[in-house]
Amino acid sequence: MKTIGLIGGLSWESSAEYYRIINERVREKLGDLHSAKSIMISVDFYEIQNLVREDHSDKVGEILVDAAKKLELAGADVLLICANTAHRFADKIQKNIKISFLHIADKTAEKIVSANINKVALLGTRFTMEEPFYKERLSHYKIETLIPNEQDRGMINEIIFKELCMGVVKRESKEKFQAVIQDLKKKGAQGVILGCTEMWMLIKSEDCSIPIFDTARIHAEAAVDYALIRLAEEGST
Repeated sequence: MKTIGLIGGLSWESSAEYYRIINERVREKLGDLHSAKSIMISVDFYEIQNLVREDHSDKVGEILVDAAKKLELAGADVLLICANTAHRFADKIQKNIKISFLHIADKTAEKIVSANINKVALLGTRFTMEEPFYKERLSHYKIETLIPNEQDRGMINEIIFKELCMGVVKRESKEKFQAVIQDLKKKGAQGVILGCTEMWMLIKSEDCSIPIFDTARIHAEAAVDYALIRLAEEGST
């Protein structure tokens, strides 16, 4: 089994979910007492957010690159960042490591394409919804992206940081998200990307009338599939 390297702490709630899904997936695939070979470096989310607020995103990139290099040196064979927004620094990280890097938007796009969907709603932090790094990645798969209006983007961003990243789940917040999703469905969205790895806490498939794409689960399961497929390929040579 290949070793999965994880940059966590962005927030730790989603990092814990990654760890759970990865190990459940390994047990599902291999059975018995199998668990995943993994290494996690967890950063201090408070420090990261302060740097972002102070417009020191370059320093955030340096912290994530440093974490990636340490994971590579520790023996990781493949790297994941357990967050969507931090993929703003994906290209920089990839340039500084030699091991494989699984981009969360690529793996999500593959699931969307396999579902024969080409127009989706994207929910996430303001960075994920508004900056081009995520939407452009999806466009490479011929996926059109719809985002909420300005007011709803602000509301979603606030719920992510003041509630979900703190482990808080409120019914009224779920209802607000459902209203946004319904509005984007009326505008043509055929599915919705939960483009924040904490959103699984709030929105489930039964909460929506269109398919949801839970990026945390998609990303974590893809890591296991990669690790096991690569192992099988090497075993057959």
